[in-house]
Amino acid sequence: MPRKDITLPYKIQYLSILDENGKVDKKLDPDLPEELLMKIYRAMVLSRKFDERLLTLQRQGKIGTFAPSKGQEAQIGAVAMLEPDDWLCPSFREMPAELWRGKKMDTILSLYGGYNEGGEIPEDVNNLPVSIPVGSQTLHAAGIAYAIRYKKQKQVAMAFFGDGATSEGDFHEALNFAAVFQVPAIFICQNNQWAISVPRSHQTRSKTLAQKALAYEMPGIQVDGNDVLAVYVAAKEAVDRGRSGDGPTFIECVTYRMSVHTTADDPKKYRSEEEVEAWVKKDPITRFEKYLRDRNLIDDEQVKAIEEEVSGEIKEAVARWEDFTKKTPDPLAMFDHLLEELPPYVEQQREELKGELAQRKGGN
Repeated sequence: MPRKDITLPYKIQYLSILDENGKVDKKLDPDLPEELLMKIYRAMVLSRKFDERLLTLQRQGKIGTFAPSKGQEAQIGAVAMLEPDDWLCPSFREMPAELWRGKKMDTILSLYGGYNEGGEIPEDVNNLPVSIPVGSQTLHAAGIAYAIRYKKQKQVAMAFFGDGATSEGDFHEALNFAAVFQVPAIFICQNNQWAISVPRSHQTRSKTLAQKALAYEMPGIQVDGNDVLAVYVAAKEAVDRGRSGDGPTFIECVTYRMSVHTTADDPKKYRSEEEVEAWVKKDPITRFEKYLRDRNLIDDEQVKAIEEEVSGEIKEAVARWEDFTKKTPDPLAMFDHLLEELPPYVEQQREELKGELAQRKGGN
C-alpha cells in the first residue's frame, strides 16, 4: 500500500488587526462599543502605571520581588471576554488581568509585601491565586473546566502561562486531558520570547507554539499579543467555543517582556538593548491609543485626565496598604484561604498556635 497523507482537522492561523502604527484592518475590526474600548484602554494604563509603582516600591525595599508585566497589557483583551462566574487561572505576570477581574491593588501589594492576606480571594471573584510553579495553572484550569462540564454549566476556565511553560510536562498533560474530555478551557500562552534567560529559539524547534495544539486535535491560533483587538477576537472565538460545548482552545500571544523577568533579574546579561528597543516600538498601549485617536474617541486632554485619575487611585491604594502594614498581622491568618475545611492535624496546629498566642498576650 502507498503512503498516504493524514488530514488534520485544524490549521494554524496568525491574527493581527492593529499594526505597529495603530492602523486597523477594517475588515477584521470587531467594532467594539466605545464604552468597552475606553474601559480596556483605561485598564491598560492603570496596569502600566501600577506596575511602575510596584517597581519603585520594590527598589525602595518596601515589597519583595515580583514579575513586572510591562509590555504585556494586551492580555486584558482576553479577560474582557469573561463573565464574573468564569474562572481565571493566572501565573505570576497577569496583574493586568487580575485587576480587570476585580483583584484590588491593596491585595497585590500585600502579596508582594509578604502578608498572608495577600492570598485572599473575595468570595464573589473566581480568580485562583497566582501560581508560581511554571505551568501548574494549566492543570488547575483543566480540572476546573472538567468540573464545569460535569455539572453541565456554561462557564469557562482561562489559564495564562509563558512560553517557558510549554516546555513543562504539566502543559502537555493539561492540553491532552482538556482535549480528551472536551472541557471548556482556554489556554493562553504569553510568548514573551524569554523563559527567564532562555530564548524561545532554545526551547523548541516548532515554528509556532500554537501548533502544539494540533497534537491534541485542539484548535490553535497565533495572534499579535501586543494587539489588544486581536487578543480579544481570538479569546471571543475560544470562549464561545467553550460555552457551546465544543471543547478547549490554545492561543499563542506573541508579545515581549519589556522589563525584567523578576526584580531579581538582570536582562542585560542575556539580551541586547537593540532587541528591547525594537519591541518598545510595538508597545500595546501606544498602538491602541493611536487607534482610539483615529476614531476620535480620545485626545491629549483625555489621555492626561486618565493618567492623572489612575495615578490618584494608585496613590490611594498604596496609602491604604501602608496603613495596613502598621497593624500587627494576625499569625492565625496563615490557616485561612487555603483549604475549604482544615484537616484535623492542621486544626490542631491552629489551636496550639492560638493557645500560645493567648498565653504570650497574657504574659505581657
